[in-house]
Amino acid sequence: MNNSAATLYCSNLNCQAPNPQSHNFCQKCRTPLLKRYLWAVGEGIEAYKAGDLIAERYLLKSDRIILDTKPALSPEMLPEISNSLMPYLKLSPYQLHVPQLYGLLTPTEGQRNAETWLLEQVPIYSCGNGEGTLMPELTSVWKNASAMRQLTWLWQMANLWEPLQINHVGSSLLTPALLRVEGSILRLLILQADRSSPVTLQNLGQLWSKWVAASHPTIGKFLEQVCQQLNQGAVQTAEQLVGLLDEAMETIGRSQSCTYQIVTRSDTGPTRRQNEDACYPPSPSSTNPSLPLAIVCDGIGGHEGGEVASHLAIATIQERVQSLLANPANPLNPTALTLELENFACAANDVISQRNDTEQRLDRQRMGTTLVMALAHAHEMYITHVGDSRAYWITRTGCRQITLDDDIASREVRLGYALYRDAVEQSGAGSLVQALGMSSSATLHPSVQRFVLDEDGVFLLCSDGLSDNDRVEQYWETEILPILEGQIDLSTAGTRLIEIGNTKNGHDNVTVALVYCQVASAQTGQQVTALQMGAIPPAAPTPAPAASVRSQSASASRIKTKIISPQSTTRSPLPLLLVLLLLAGVSGAIAYWLIPEVQDRVKPLIGLTPPSSPSPEPSAASSSPSAEPVVTPSTSVPSLEAGLLLQTTRSTTKNVQGKEVPVLLRRGAQAPQNQSVVGLVLDGSILQVSSIQRNQDPDSWLQVKVCSTLPTSNPQLPPEQVNSSTPNPRAIPEVTYRPIKPGEIGWIRESDVLPVINPNFAPTSANLGECAIGAASPTPTVTSSPSK
Repeated sequence: MNNSAATLYCSNLNCQAPNPQSHNFCQKCRTPLLKRYLWAVGEGIEAYKAGDLIAERYLLKSDRIILDTKPALSPEMLPEISNSLMPYLKLSPYQLHVPQLYGLLTPTEGQRNAETWLLEQVPIYSCGNGEGTLMPELTSVWKNASAMRQLTWLWQMANLWEPLQINHVGSSLLTPALLRVEGSILRLLILQADRSSPVTLQNLGQLWSKWVAASHPTIGKFLEQVCQQLNQGAVQTAEQLVGLLDEAMETIGRSQSCTYQIVTRSDTGPTRRQNEDACYPPSPSSTNPSLPLAIVCDGIGGHEGGEVASHLAIATIQERVQSLLANPANPLNPTALTLELENFACAANDVISQRNDTEQRLDRQRMGTTLVMALAHAHEMYITHVGDSRAYWITRTGCRQITLDDDIASREVRLGYALYRDAVEQSGAGSLVQALGMSSSATLHPSVQRFVLDEDGVFLLCSDGLSDNDRVEQYWETEILPILEGQIDLSTAGTRLIEIGNTKNGHDNVTVALVYCQVASAQTGQQVTALQMGAIPPAAPTPAPAASVRSQSASASRIKTKIISPQSTTRSPLPLLLVLLLLAGVSGAIAYWLIPEVQDRVKPLIGLTPPSSPSPEPSAASSSPSAEPVVTPSTSVPSLEAGLLLQTTRSTTKNVQGKEVPVLLRRGAQAPQNQSVVGLVLDGSILQVSSIQRNQDPDSWLQVKVCSTLPTSNPQLPPEQVNSSTPNPRAIPEVTYRPIKPGEIGWIRESDVLPVINPNFAPTSANLGECAIGAASPTPTVTSSPSK
């Protein structure tokens, strides 16, 4: 059907009235009309031409660009998700840069076309003169960009390198046609699967080398030097590359100035008796602050404590941030500040948890709160997040949600179980999987992201009283964008957002914080010295403090929750495994009774007859699970490299004296006897190698991330340390260790782990656990490192 002027239906679930595309507001309910542009992936779209209305819903605007004319309706899904689409789900924490799966494009009735999937959050303008067109390629605007913007694009590519490489789509960053830009934000059009040979940082250096000639004079020499180091292999990890770019941006950032305005508003709402939300600065406020800090908390626990929890969190964090920034002696580099913000969130969690324990609150009686916080420092904005309160970044070209809800739906997507539009329709999808005050900080994983500021923008922090039902997506263009155009002041915008939350939602308290950032570049005539590349940072990042190390926005997957994940017969292999086990058991029993040779081999194993003397021929008994084969670095052991997944078979190994010693994960790689131990590596643990520090064998060390562990009935002690009657203090150390936990990161000696590697391990989505997401955020992951 050709219908270039197809009707656009209102996105308000309670309205959905038809409207001409030329209208900006629904003619029935006055809700701003949501224009959701999608990108079609697959050959099936080639059967249509521009102007066709597909399945009475999707209007093909041009090439593969589609307008969803019924955005209030859920798209069609398939029960199974192919492996080729899985990277989109695993990379959902990077939604600022990576498009997300929307649904299946249903062919028009009567047509049989190849499968076509639709992507949302794609680099297509949704408003302004360029509405419905692709954003420009990075290469087309590179020459005219400022030095800071060029560095910002490179920095985002460096941060995306590792997670995309882990998910085998790293070549997406090497294809210029896929690299689109929205102002300072780098955005990918699609994800491109890697070919047989993995991509390397040398490939990235080769691409960047092509941009050196057109780069800004201030960074030209610097970029040339970086490319040379990449091509020569001197820069070995993405973390090192990020460190080099951080230093360059810090230098350029000194030539620009940022001013901030902050407005907060909070309201009880039409249906609640009291306000459990809280904010900083206290509502109502409108300031040009010396401390550029804004916080929004949404209390949990009803009249019994939600209000108390939210205020405790804000008081704890605000005090610590103020103390930190008041001390000029504190070295606030990005890594240090990120760790401090994580610790502040954990401190607030501990204060609330202690209050719960003191008042003997259990389970659902415990009070807690969400947290979303914005802190400006130097040329960056730091966003800290726990729960489902959200942060949005509004620029002149769009509105982008920059936090990922810590709820069941988002977790399902990160684990590759469902598309987001499908997951949110399931029962319990909005249930939180973490919040401040609900459990120990050992199980809390706040996310901290940082965003480089080189243009004016507004950061909106809000509770779900506003963000529910896509109200921000519907109203940002009419209520927040005018701030950047100078058509409305910040205070008025805050008041109007509260009114929208109360009138369009009305089911909860509503709290908003608006942080308006205005960036001024170097004044005309001010000279900025041409950059030179500094020393390459060490191969491993700065050591983390004693608290468990957390990644950024992907860290929400390492969460303790009492909510049972939704079961799906299409995803779970359990029924099939049970059937196979049953068949195997029946077959074994029949073989035992009917075949004498089988009885002869089985009876010694179960104690019915004495074991026979060794036979010159291999037998079933020789491969008994009780035997501990010696595994050496040979062709049976995988070649250790960054990104490799390992499974351990034992929790102990033998040292050079032949003594059994525990396999330990440590916080550092040098002088291990002086390093604190993260925990004991139990048998069956899945580990992912992050980096390798090569020394003189056998003293090489591996930095690993704990993906998952098997449950154990006595997690505090390895079997060799429990109730032994043999008085051998060397073989049985008195020191005991707790088991490692999924998500923890540390160092392990290569010679310790090689003998306990399962050479036949084949990773699956069921056992990848924390590593199913890859690494997680537009900012670098903070990990432990070797001591100096």
